[in-house]
Amino acid sequence: MSTPTRSTYHHGHLRPALIDAARALLDAGGLEAVGLRETARRVGVSATATYRHFLDKDSLLAAVAAEGFREFAKALSDSVQGGAPFSAMGKAYVEFALAHPGLFRLMFGPLIRDREKFPDLAEASDAAFAGLKGAARATGNVPETQVDAAAYAAWSMVHGLSRLILDGVLPPEHAADITDAILKAPGPAFAAYAGE
Repeated sequence: MSTPTRSTYHHGHLRPALIDAARALLDAGGLEAVGLRETARRVGVSATATYRHFLDKDSLLAAVAAEGFREFAKALSDSVQGGAPFSAMGKAYVEFALAHPGLFRLMFGPLIRDREKFPDLAEASDAAFAGLKGAARATGNVPETQVDAAAYAAWSMVHGLSRLILDGVLPPEHAADITDAILKAPGPAFAAYAGE
């Protein structure tokens, strides 16, 4: 892979290039692999050039996580077809986690707690959660007073399932079958909570 030269980037293009490079590092080596110096090297700029766009490593990671949440919200929204929005979103949730394990771990890691420090990240994560709340409302089976609880229950279930698969507790080669079985199970399961 060739490394672009500094002249490749003009005003307005360096920030997205740094985010892309950080995502590639995250995918390749996890959170520990991402640093301002290595990210800058990947895009062919000096380490000091990164400080024009990011205060520190956490700022860069927060920007990556915010981008991840926007993609995540779109994946959830795009999944809703037909009459079972909660189940569709649940499947899309797990699929996103498995397709982007490093990004997924970053998105739900410690940075999410620094909402005041990273408002763009907070806004993007809130928008993703709003999609789950919208799906709960769309079922027509969840009273308005229970929408938040339904969304939190659904989120908890698929997030836990995603982590069990990512962490190797459940076999990744059977992820799709396990996900389908759980989302369709009767009782206090994902879809049943919403009355789908």
